[in-house]
Amino acid sequence: MSYISLLQAAAGSGSMLMFVLPFGLIILIFYFFIIRPQNKKQKETEKMLAALKKGDKIVTVGGIHGVISSTKEKTVIVKVDDNTKIEFSRAAIATVVADKVEKDAKSGKDDKKADKAAETPAVETTEEASTEENK
Repeated sequence: MSYISLLQAAAGSGSMLMFVLPFGLIILIFYFFIIRPQNKKQKETEKMLAALKKGDKIVTVGGIHGVISSTKEKTVIVKVDDNTKIEFSRAAIATVVADKVEKDAKSGKDDKKADKAAETPAVETTEEASTEENK
């Protein structure tokens, strides 16, 4: 009798594993696809808000564009127009707008590298085609 009860207990633990395994997989999926990216984005936002300085071009959560004229511990004063300044909480800043000059300078260098890389395979292809025709 004890042998039969041991077999039943072994079968029961196998079904328990099949019951717990899907929940474990779901928890892992939630962690890697929802929780981890959200934490990463939150850290980037905190870093961006801590690095705000005078002269940065920003966009608020409400869509107001402006330039930071001064910063305080928990707020920033944004110059929206020549005579208009508005005080916002740091949490209301959605993004810092990057200057186009910096982007153009970086993309110009990258475009030159991409052009060289694009030209090199074309030359090799032409040489390979001519050697194949000679065969």
